[in-house]
Amino acid sequence: MIVGIASNAVLYVLYLAATSMGIGHKVAMTCLFALGIVQTFFFNKNWSFQHSGQNGSTFIRYLAAYCAAYGINLAAMLIFVDRYHVSDRLVQAVMIVVVAAFMFVAQRLWVFPASSRSFVEQE
Repeated sequence: MIVGIASNAVLYVLYLAATSMGIGHKVAMTCLFALGIVQTFFFNKNWSFQHSGQNGSTFIRYLAAYCAAYGINLAAMLIFVDRYHVSDRLVQAVMIVVVAAFMFVAQRLWVFPASSRSFVEQE
């Protein structure tokens, strides 16, 4: 959870900075999604979910989950910002929560399944 909160906070600040410099909301969101994929995979695999599976197949599932999350985020931008003219900063702030919830469930159930996690036994 700490990885997700820290990552999302940093990425949202970068989103605000990028859009303040005139970078379009969809371009900024796309670039930061790519950065999010790279920066969080190993933290989530090794720390958040303590997954002991192979990196290759796990990363493919991780990438697929992120692609689905990206599609959800992009659809929200297209609908709410481009069509209904809601503030892109507000939409992105809401989508961070939506995407984080989606990614947590996807990672818990599919990307880093419990059968591949290494648990510390408690006495």
